[in-house]
Amino acid sequence: MKSLEDIMAMAQNVQAELTKAQATLDTIEVEGASGGGLVKVRASAKGRIIGVDIDESLLAPSEKGMLEDLVAAAFNDARAKADAASATEMSKMSSGLPLPPGFKLPF
Repeated sequence: MKSLEDIMAMAQNVQAELTKAQATLDTIEVEGASGGGLVKVRASAKGRIIGVDIDESLLAPSEKGMLEDLVAAAFNDARAKADAASATEMSKMSSGLPLPPGFKLPF
């Protein structure tokens, strides 16, 4: 069995790696799109929205309902891509750590 010092050192290493991974996530950019690219949302892998681009053809008052649906779909697409990028980065970080099978980070 490992000593308490070894366990504490491993815990500190996990914390440091997690902090580093979280910082990296905010630098990874993903783009969600809908309506064949008419609406685009850029976000960080951490989920922070960076920008929204809406094609001018959708700015007519008669397109309001469709535009609202497309913006929501683009946000959801960006969120899904951010989650995937986050999972990829976290798996890279945790691959070298002695974690039990099925253990997920962040906690």
